[in-house]
Amino acid sequence: MTAEHPSAPVPDTAASTPRPARGGALRRLAVPLGILGSVAAAFSYVAAVDPNESGHYPTCPLLQLTGLYCPGCGGLRSAHAFAHGDLATALAANAPAVAGFIAFAVLWTLWAVRAARGRRFSAVPPTAVLWGLGGLLLVFTIVRNLPFGGWLRP
Repeated sequence: MTAEHPSAPVPDTAASTPRPARGGALRRLAVPLGILGSVAAAFSYVAAVDPNESGHYPTCPLLQLTGLYCPGCGGLRSAHAFAHGDLATALAANAPAVAGFIAFAVLWTLWAVRAARGRRFSAVPPTAVLWGLGGLLLVFTIVRNLPFGGWLRP
């Protein structure tokens, strides 16, 4: 029986590099690719079925009941124009929606790259940023419903 010497160095397991998960990058990319597939399917549908033609999509309940435009009004028309590469029409229909499409693309890309490298990704913004975005959407909604804000209406 041999005993280790008390001053013998102990291997540092925390410093060793973690083993990649079984299945490699494709397994790590399963969820991001699933989300991308879902979003691509939705965009494909909106690109194929024109929201400018009546009868394809339901009317906004807020617009139907009150005559007021919500922050999402024009979002489908914006997505349709965006999918067809018509950025000017997409911005005219709903500019915040276009910003959301672009933000999704950027965040999804960061998520996919980090997932492929085996790193975690968190896209939770600070509370102040969420309040700021909420405030911007509130101002957008109010202005688009005022007489001088007609240029923001879909």
